[in-house]
Amino acid sequence: MQSLLELRHLKTILAIQDSGSLTRAAERLYLTQSALSHQIRLLEDHYGMPLFARKSSPLKLTAAGEKLAQLAQEVLPAIASAERDIARLREGQAGQLRIAVECHTCFDWLMPAMDQFRSHWPEVELDIVSGFHADPVQLLFEDRADLAIVSEVEPMVGLSHLPLFSYDMVALLASEHALANKPYLDAADFADETLITYPVPDEMLDLLRKVLKPAGVNPKRRPTELTVAMLQLVASRRGVAALPRWSVQHYLERGYVVAKPITEYGLTSELHAALPTDRISTAYMADFVEIMRNVSVQTLPGVVLL
Repeated sequence: MQSLLELRHLKTILAIQDSGSLTRAAERLYLTQSALSHQIRLLEDHYGMPLFARKSSPLKLTAAGEKLAQLAQEVLPAIASAERDIARLREGQAGQLRIAVECHTCFDWLMPAMDQFRSHWPEVELDIVSGFHADPVQLLFEDRADLAIVSEVEPMVGLSHLPLFSYDMVALLASEHALANKPYLDAADFADETLITYPVPDEMLDLLRKVLKPAGVNPKRRPTELTVAMLQLVASRRGVAALPRWSVQHYLERGYVVAKPITEYGLTSELHAALPTDRISTAYMADFVEIMRNVSVQTLPGVVLL
């Protein structure tokens, strides 16, 4: 039997196995769902067997699909390792990658990504620029950072942005709060509440920038540095908050607080990697961005790759 297998097919099989969904697998691979389905049909026609059980939820691979997934798990890392070795020969092994962040909740997924990166590039000096930065992009121009994680794309000469992921922002309430019975919260629901936030400028808070200020709503504020302190204040009826769902999922599962969508259509935020344009093709920089994307979609609930 002459094989028609290509690397893209193996990546597709792994994406389906990891996500359990054709839709999420297509998003991860930057494909339309129809293009991904076409790949699967070609393979199934070639082998004369189904590769996954279509009526299962989440999708489960068949024995034939599992064989291909096992092959993918062996082949793809070996190829990636060889390409990193070639990049080291071309660019050298040493370097530095200083990361600046503007979000307080980034560390939930950033630390695992950094751990994986260190195993790929042990000679690269990897560090997080100390402290929270309201304008991390400026650190790139001052040569105090090599990559910044930002929520807004602001075109600048000499600067490139690479998409990471989008995620849902949710309102957080005490379980006995009067608003906890509503299916979602509108801007007016925040008017008489104390809004508990991180101590950052208003333009960095998507709830204020995208929802409340356009509606003319300006609630009282209570800042706090720590996420856990924010949740304690919410649980004790000292105010309400808005955070990424993935950053509070553990507390929601324990019933510590209640989450509600913000507006009927939800509130979506994004994260991007900003870096100097002349460094965008550096192998270890590109690898770190891809690791951040993979770690986020594999570990954070509700995340969608951009």
